[in-house]
Amino acid sequence: MGGPMGGKGRAVCVSGFVARPRQPCLARPMNLLLTASGLRNDTLRDALRDMLGKPFGSANVVYVPTASVAEPGDHGWFVEDLNRLHGLGWREFDVLELNGLPRQVVLDRLLHADVIYAEGGNHYHLARSITGNGLADGFLEALESRVYVGVSAGSMIFSRHLTAHSADVIGDTADLHLLGATTVEPPFGLFDWYLKPHLYSPNFPERDDAWADRIVERADFPVYFIDDDTAVRVRDGKVEVVSEGRWRFHP
Repeated sequence: MGGPMGGKGRAVCVSGFVARPRQPCLARPMNLLLTASGLRNDTLRDALRDMLGKPFGSANVVYVPTASVAEPGDHGWFVEDLNRLHGLGWREFDVLELNGLPRQVVLDRLLHADVIYAEGGNHYHLARSITGNGLADGFLEALESRVYVGVSAGSMIFSRHLTAHSADVIGDTADLHLLGATTVEPPFGLFDWYLKPHLYSPNFPERDDAWADRIVERADFPVYFIDDDTAVRVRDGKVEVVSEGRWRFHP
């Protein structure tokens, strides 16, 4: 467990960076900042700036809203995050939907960016959009020399445990069935751990410690639970927690 109340002898992270013992097996170099709710605080923005290696005003970002279109209800959160990202003052701000465009057009737009920013929403829709459009290999190739920022759903698509089984364990099979689907194929399968966002979030009041404990009791894979001020950063084959908030890790 990590965060302000972290225990069991593990490192505690209130703000800044903490290396975690479990590392990914990456055949390619990756720079991933996997957030729950975007770049909400200075620590997360500084982490991205450090990974990018240059000012935001000298960089191109491509914003991928795909996961959000499958999410029902009010999208004020979407507009808020879009405006927050745009407000960082990029040299070029592109918006790219993964469905409906020719594969090469999508990949060329990803390659034109310095930062790929994938918005939240329905992670199963995002995963199925990547695999269904034959984008997985090209997406990974683009990530070799770019920084990826995920928001909620955009952060959840890298686990090899993104399956119908994990949907049952986590308790979000309704999000999969919403798509008229009963199965999902992980588009990348890079990590043996699963990321679950919005711990302690006022927008998800059920996501408290008891909720996390119930998932841990059922899970046969490691889980990171992160709040809205936290990210899991993967860089140079290392996993770190970057946080001004609270988080838990269960191996």
